Amino acid sequence: MREYTEEELRLLTEVLPNVAQELRGAMANVYTAASLLAPMEAREKDESIDRNAAIFAQSYFRMYRVIGNLSDAAELAETGRYTLSNDDIVGVVREVCEKAEALFEAEGVTLTFQSDKPGQVIAMDAERVERLLLNLLSNALKFTPRGGSVAVRVRVTPQRVYLSVSDTGRGIAPDRLEHVFDRFLETDVMAPPPHGVGLGLAICRRIAQGHGGSIVAQSEEGKGATFTVALPNERVSGARLRQPKIAYSGGFNRTLLELSDALSASAFTCRFMD
Repeated sequence: MREYTEEELRLLTEVLPNVAQELRGAMANVYTAASLLAPMEAREKDESIDRNAAIFAQSYFRMYRVIGNLSDAAELAETGRYTLSNDDIVGVVREVCEKAEALFEAEGVTLTFQSDKPGQVIAMDAERVERLLLNLLSNALKFTPRGGSVAVRVRVTPQRVYLSVSDTGRGIAPDRLEHVFDRFLETDVMAPPPHGVGLGLAICRRIAQGHGGSIVAQSEEGKGATFTVALPNERVSGARLRQPKIAYSGGFNRTLLELSDALSASAFTCRFMD
């Protein structure tokens, strides 16, 4: 990880969060107006209304995801550890996969989960780990064609807990793999569309580091990619309650929000919006 320049730090801590704040208010008004024009009751009764509203919802969720990443850009300039609580990482990862499975199935991609232990309590921020995993799942789904598969695995060792997400997609070129966690700064090696603004993987790295861990990417073009997160296998002493949830999802379905840029419009019909 290279050091950010003064101008890059200003971009992360001032410019991007301010842009996000301006966009958030405007987007909230747009969503409210659209909900009044096509309320859920009308969508449930008329498939054509539902399909058209789904196209809007898809675009809105994608934009809201970008806004959330822009809001959190300032966190990338931080280096300290999070305040952690004891929680079951296997249970958290399993729950995320269960929520995402139907969405993957709708896109023709198989999602599997495997763990070598039924549960493992470690010091973690459950909401941030959930967001990290959803970011990795979004990337995997985005670049994996129909008929492909994505595998999530938790492996426990005495010192570390490893969380990996592997896909059978197109893989990452060697020149891009080196900059994969700083794509928002390395625009000359930006991956082909759909690539977003490039903050998602940088946020994943910050979340791993905030736990005292790390994240690495391995890939071979045409043979998929694997992202592996290593977290300390340790607990905090004494009773410590889980921290309040991060309000980045704005009350929306968090799974649908984080996967939005990898999903087709059909995922935003009434069937999945409930």
